[in-house]
Amino acid sequence: MLLAHFGGPFFAKKDTGAWAIPKGEVEAGEDLLATAVREFGEELGAPPPPGPFQTLGEVKQKAGKIVHAWAVVGDFDPSALRSNSFELEWPRGSGQMKRFPEIDRVGWFGPGIARKKIIASQVPFLDRLDALTLGSS
Repeated sequence: MLLAHFGGPFFAKKDTGAWAIPKGEVEAGEDLLATAVREFGEELGAPPPPGPFQTLGEVKQKAGKIVHAWAVVGDFDPSALRSNSFELEWPRGSGQMKRFPEIDRVGWFGPGIARKKIIASQVPFLDRLDALTLGSS
């Protein structure tokens, strides 16, 4: 599974529980799969494989955000990562604004390692992906 590591100073030294699927905000009237395709491109700098896409459903994250996910077979070279960025006052209270990548690295992980790295609320996506993989044999 391709996972993305959160960029910015809060996650710089964290690994376990600091990875997630590439994701983002749905624009008004936008189809959920179209959002996933757009966000993959924005966060990783390249479009996802053309499909077919298989839904992995949705999960609710700790802060209440609903995340929808799809699986697609494909390849992505982690060295090709070109993430968009965000601005943050850093260090806090300094008055200095700094830019950070939304995603600072990506990696391919097997099920066991992915379960250790992914944020807890997204573990159900791994379970559903495993069920799809087992169901296709």
